[in-house]
Amino acid sequence: MATMLNSLSTITNPSPEPARKACGFYSQISNLHSFSLNKGFTRVLASTQITISPKDSVYTLPNRKSGKNDPRYREHKLNDAFLHLERVVARGYKPDVAQATKLLYDLCKANKMKRAIKVMEMMVSSGIIPDASSYTYLVNSLCKRGNVGYAMQLVEKMEEYGYPTNTVTYNSLVRGLCLLGNLNQSLQFLDRLIQKGLVPNAFTYSFLLEAAYKERGVDEAMKLLDEIIAKGGKPNLVSYNVLLTGLCKEGRTEEAIRFFRDLPSKGFYPNVVSYNILLRSLCHEGRWEEANDLLAEMDGEDRSPSLVTYNILIGSLAFHSRTDHALKILDEMIKGGFRLTAASYNPIIARLCSEGKVDLVVKCLDQMFYRRCKPNEGTYNAVAALCGAGKVQEAFSIIQSLGNKQNTSSHDFYKNVISSLCRKGNTYQAFQLLYEMTKYGFTPDSYTYSSLIRGLCLEGMIEEALEIFVVMEEYDYKPDVDNFNALILGLCKSKRTDLSLEVFEMMIEKGYMPNETTYTILVEGIAHEGQLKLSAEVLKELQLRKVLSRSTVDRLIMQYDLEGL
Repeated sequence: MATMLNSLSTITNPSPEPARKACGFYSQISNLHSFSLNKGFTRVLASTQITISPKDSVYTLPNRKSGKNDPRYREHKLNDAFLHLERVVARGYKPDVAQATKLLYDLCKANKMKRAIKVMEMMVSSGIIPDASSYTYLVNSLCKRGNVGYAMQLVEKMEEYGYPTNTVTYNSLVRGLCLLGNLNQSLQFLDRLIQKGLVPNAFTYSFLLEAAYKERGVDEAMKLLDEIIAKGGKPNLVSYNVLLTGLCKEGRTEEAIRFFRDLPSKGFYPNVVSYNILLRSLCHEGRWEEANDLLAEMDGEDRSPSLVTYNILIGSLAFHSRTDHALKILDEMIKGGFRLTAASYNPIIARLCSEGKVDLVVKCLDQMFYRRCKPNEGTYNAVAALCGAGKVQEAFSIIQSLGNKQNTSSHDFYKNVISSLCRKGNTYQAFQLLYEMTKYGFTPDSYTYSSLIRGLCLEGMIEEALEIFVVMEEYDYKPDVDNFNALILGLCKSKRTDLSLEVFEMMIEKGYMPNETTYTILVEGIAHEGQLKLSAEVLKELQLRKVLSRSTVDRLIMQYDLEGL
């Protein structure tokens, strides 16, 4: 396996031209720029009747031996609970309020929003008045997933039932619209709500102000605040902290300082959040004396330094190579009664690693364990910075040591390290460490290869991701559907859905059986390209071919608002 990975050197240090001759898998991707998205899926569907196997197209019961932690077991129980509720309501009985409410929460957490809405409707139609928190939770869950249109329809339907909607629920809708990046629509919607009797609160204004500075700049956000006040609105300190954040993000630190000092004249005194916002900006610019003066002011209940305050200091000091000072901050935190986490240590470790100071890295990690501070993914990524300093074997030795202190098998630990590095855009370091791991008996599995493929696509190295399949073929490692799904997903996220369709077609030609995940990725990829009509047509065709489950179809329709297209 080490020999196989050694041949991946052209991937780990990519050049503009592929070093390998096009062959096998690679040669079948004929032209990286010519595939038509519109014609692509038509051609793919024409190339096969039903490519999904019957066992993948229907729901199968999980293996009971796998226990309650098996995702399919949980899904089965959730499905049972929903069907039971439907039967109860169909027979004219009132469902149990506590059980129905719990089911609603569980469905939201499982991203089964259409069924969650159905539960709410069944409760109301049965004469049960759901509590305000569960109703708001459902609306908020829809908005967080970008389904603001459905959330609005739900609110309108609930109002038709006579259920009163409060400001908190409306705020979820306003925030949802703001997250979609459409300030004008948000403001128009707010005007309609005010006409219906809604009294906006400070949180309503904060959502609008944040959307304004992100979309139009902080100056426009300030004008909006003036308009809000002129109309009788009463923003609070949260609203002003949003504007303070906007000034700092635009690099206007001097204006941010004046704005911060003027807060008492507006009737507000800065809290710890206000101080942290300004402190981060000062530290980032290396203005340590001013940062110290600001810290000296931080006393009292509302503005005492928090864990965030200290982490800002540590991160900034480490960024400016002042790791000795950062370590002293850790000692101060211990004396102050703070419980340290990996987030406090990781910036220091990352800086020491980038400077190649192995002894100090080991000392820092020992201190972490002594203080019962468990390393996390950020720690592994920090240690990987040693690779950039030319100390790959030292990085592996430290990773190996961390693995020995975990309660998982070495294989699972190495697999998770590689995966976390690829997720954070450190795929090159992942390849370097993987080569060392194989010397100690680690054999990459399908999950590991999928992580590498996704990582390469994430970093824009599409040709290198394709090259992995060449290497796998040359060394008689047969890729599986998950590997193909990883490539197709990576291409879709790279806005190369046209190429992902070509990979899909070639996958079928080589005898690989796509599954529901494959089709779902492609539908989402087309939607992300902005071609919602085509996405809806493809979804309809796949539904007719019975290769997608009903719950998946419902989710895609809701998530991308495809109904009626």
